[in-house]
Parts: sequence; C-alpha cells; structure tokens
Amino acid sequence: MAKSTCVRIETGGRQGCPSDSLTCVPTPSLTALPIRRLTPRDLTACADLSEDRGWPREEHKWGFLLTAGKGLGIDDPEGGLVAACVVTEYGTWGQPDLGAIGMVLVARRHARQGVGRRLMRHVLSSMGTTPLTLHATPYGRPLYEELGFKVTGRAEMLTGRFVPGGRDSGISTRAATAEDLPAILRLDEEVFGTDRTSLITRLPAFADQLRVAEEDGRLIGYTAAWPNMDTHVVGPLIARDTRTAKALIASLAAHTDRPLRTDIDVRHEELLAWAKERGLASVAFNAVMTYGITDLPGDWTRRFAPLTVAAG
Repeated sequence: MAKSTCVRIETGGRQGCPSDSLTCVPTPSLTALPIRRLTPRDLTACADLSEDRGWPREEHKWGFLLTAGKGLGIDDPEGGLVAACVVTEYGTWGQPDLGAIGMVLVARRHARQGVGRRLMRHVLSSMGTTPLTLHATPYGRPLYEELGFKVTGRAEMLTGRFVPGGRDSGISTRAATAEDLPAILRLDEEVFGTDRTSLITRLPAFADQLRVAEEDGRLIGYTAAWPNMDTHVVGPLIARDTRTAKALIASLAAHTDRPLRTDIDVRHEELLAWAKERGLASVAFNAVMTYGITDLPGDWTRRFAPLTVAAG
C-alpha cells in the first residue's frame, strides 16, 4: 500500500487572504519505484548511500565502477537513493562470460523491506544465463543463498602498515609502462579465465601504482595499488607463484607511505602468513559466491587478490 506524504500548501482565503492547508500526496511504495541505470552523475548519491550504511564514502572506487561497470539504482522520492548496486561484465561485448556483482546497498531507512531482494532479482533477470559471482559479507550471505548463490570460496581482508624485511626474493619488479599493457591483458585473461580488457585498461588512470614482475624478459605477474580513503588497496594481484606475489606486494609497499589493504584467497596460506608477519592484520572474511557455475573460471593458483571485491 502506498504511503502518504503530507505537505503544507498555501491557498487563497476569504478576500484574497492566504491560509495554509495540509494536503496529503500519495508516495509510491518501494515495489513501485523504478530501477534505473546509474551513471557517473550519480556518484555523490552513491557515496551518500555508502555513508548512510556506515561504510566509507569510497568516491574514487564508485567512480571507477560506475564507468567500468553497470550501476543500477532506485531513486528515493524524498531525495537520494533507496538502493544501488554495480554489475561488471567480462568477456565478449554484449555476450559476457561472467558478471561480478558488488556495492549492493539499501538505505538504512528502507532496510528489511525487500528492496535488496528486488534489486538482486532484477539483476538475475537482466543477466539471463550469464554466470555471476560476488563477495558476500555475513550480513548479506543469507539473501544471496535464498536467491540461489552458492559459496565456492573465501577471501580474507588484511590491512596494516607493511614492514619490510627478510631475504631478497630474487624476483625482478618494476613500474609498468604502456608497452606492457598487451602482455598484462594476455596474462590476466589466462589467469582470470575471461577477457577483462574494459577493466584492466582503466588501471593506469585509476591506480597510483601499476607494477610488473618479469623473468628473462617475460611477464610473470602484475599488481596495482589504488587509493581508497587513507589506504592503498593491493589488487589485482596476479602472479606465477607465491614468491612472485610477495615480491610484487613488497615493491608496492616500498613506494607508498600509506597502510595497505587487500583481500587474499584463503587457499593462499603461505602468502597470508607472510603478509601477517610483515605487519598486515586480518579484519574480515567474505564468502566468494557463484550463481550458474560451480566455480570461478581460470587458474586460482595464480589469482591471489581481486582488483576489488566489488568487481571480482
């Protein structure tokens, strides 16, 4: 049932004297509010929504996702957004192989009214048979399981100031150049299991650092560090092995005075233990969930951390 919003309207009284009357105008129910495509012009509203739910505003990340992905949202008649999310598609344009869902948020005043479920069902319907993935917090996981998502893995979030130390890995790392981009794209598609050109080509502008590891002139890994509030987020992190992954993280840390933050697949136990020895602390776990596939494509043994959990 629609609610009513009462507004005071000035009307003409006797002999032209103004008088106030209270008029109630029906407000559409949440189920009647349309879902629309968000654009970079909605950046402030998305950041406001994050803040409303107690998250950091993360305007830099929102701007990236609204450009590289497809934002969806519901406008609040009283201003701002009722809810929002972003879907990032990978693979052939118009025929994606995989969709990553992230930044699923509902305004506090509209929580527990079925809005998030409605938005997610809209995503499932619009994506058709395209397999989907997302990182779920313990709070959001029950809804995703209800909709048919299955837990296929876990990621551990670490943050802290990196403390250098230990023996030199012997892995050569350096800042990436424009000439490295084709090799980065080839390696990323091989490891991730599908083409992410639309995302990876935006990294040089989005990240403060983009670094590569090489051996005998061949690219064996790459990573980026991008600014998020007072930290540098390490991701994506693609590497031939754990030794290469360690070298890439250490090379990023050597070129920033900010704390690091990253989300590492829990199967990479050696890297997690090493990162904790180097000063990073565990702050949260997220469930990696899939819909329409039993596991993510690609080679998890070389996929250590996502660009962001919101985009896979």
